[in-house]
Amino acid sequence: MYPIYLIYPISPPTMFTKLLIANRGEIALRILRTCRQMGIYTVTLYDAADRDSLHVRLADEAIHLDSPADFVEIPKMIRLAQENGVDAIHPGYGFLAERADFARACRDAGLVFVGPSPELLDELSCKVPVLQKVREAGIPTVEFSPHVFQPGDEDDLREEAARMGFPVVIKSCAGGRGRGARFVRTPAGLPEAVRWAQREARTVYGDQSLYLEKAIEDVHQINVPILADNQGTLLHLGEREGSLQYSNRKVLEESPSPHLTNTVFSQTNRAILWQTALAVARLFGLQNAGAVEFLVDQTGNFYFSEIKARLHTEHPLTEMCTGVDIVREQIRLAAGEPLALKQADVLPKGWAMLARVRAVDPWQDFLPSPGRLTQTRLPDGMGVRVDTYIYPGCNVPGDYDPLIAKICVWGDDRAECLGRLSVALEEMKLSGIPTNLPLIQRVARTEAFRDGLYTTSFLDDPLPNGIEYRTLRDMAATAALLYVRRRQTFTPSTPARLESGWHKHSRRLPE
Repeated sequence: MYPIYLIYPISPPTMFTKLLIANRGEIALRILRTCRQMGIYTVTLYDAADRDSLHVRLADEAIHLDSPADFVEIPKMIRLAQENGVDAIHPGYGFLAERADFARACRDAGLVFVGPSPELLDELSCKVPVLQKVREAGIPTVEFSPHVFQPGDEDDLREEAARMGFPVVIKSCAGGRGRGARFVRTPAGLPEAVRWAQREARTVYGDQSLYLEKAIEDVHQINVPILADNQGTLLHLGEREGSLQYSNRKVLEESPSPHLTNTVFSQTNRAILWQTALAVARLFGLQNAGAVEFLVDQTGNFYFSEIKARLHTEHPLTEMCTGVDIVREQIRLAAGEPLALKQADVLPKGWAMLARVRAVDPWQDFLPSPGRLTQTRLPDGMGVRVDTYIYPGCNVPGDYDPLIAKICVWGDDRAECLGRLSVALEEMKLSGIPTNLPLIQRVARTEAFRDGLYTTSFLDDPLPNGIEYRTLRDMAATAALLYVRRRQTFTPSTPARLESGWHKHSRRLPE
């Protein structure tokens, strides 16, 4: 089983009496479970589509919202917290997690925001000044445009792209890598990419400002998770690689990074990467939990890309390798407690992989596929963890991020971890709506993934078929059964020639 270190007291003191989880779905359920273990009373939120969700069923209290828009309505969140007597608010990730105005509103209302200070969130809200500050500190960064482009600045953006040279990446100032980012290989593709980036950035972040980065192709996206208390103590928790992406959305992630393990990038240089991440975190005065992200090329050179001061979607990878409950540490740090462990106590062990299962149709350009899950079967077994809110018959809403489950597995080494991942993906069954599970299964069967030799451009090309013989055999048997079933007569009847009885009379003996 994955490591569990007894670094916490058996009966921990309760920092908060009551905590509001300003989120939904699997992350709300994840936070809720840690709160229950800590003896903290929980309040969750839901709209009509989430009425039967597990985060609603398991909470001590649940508050109905009129619409999904209420999740980002700051005055309403503060009012609900005050009316229900909560001490603290945990935003999870997404929604209000990186909103400085929300963190400030919590503080002004006498509520504890489980996250960094509003001043830090303000400083990190635009990526260009962040990159400039890191570069001035002598830390290598990606090449970026010094200007922020607003709607109407398309001519200036085009000139800057020509100056930097293609390919470039258009990125949202508010979001950075991921949503609102577009890879542009030629000048002809720039206008449409800008329009797409602005629309997505406005929808997701409420901010259309963009900037440019010089694209580095065939790189590895690696982030270093950080914990920091209010007394200035920081520690890292190893690293995670999230290079397998489709349309800027991560598909499969690992910890530790296979690239740093398989290449000439020695353990000494890996330690330098960790220390650089800590230096960046100190530069901005990071508090609570966050991660520093780098792009690492094939020769081992690394470049700072961004810093995210929040809980990350892929945090189960780190928890399974280190035994550290990151959500628990977040709550303790928000209460003003010092870190419960030292850097020497963080001993990453084994290997972990995480697959993000989304309610999207990978064969229809990843369009969201909301609806009712008629059947679900979740994997289980040694070293397997599933973070999800789904169950048979549950409704997957179309108003939220389509992430419905995270399958995380752990093994003593990468080979054992990969074997457990393959079994877990095979065991998982979802019926009723399209999901990206078949794509994940295909990716996990590719030779490049099994060897750990992939980069951020791996999924740009069509995947090899990768279908095993037994899968083809089962598909053929299923098709044959369906063919027979459709052609057979379902209402049994006796042929007329057998009703006359001639065949019986023919067998009578002469009288």
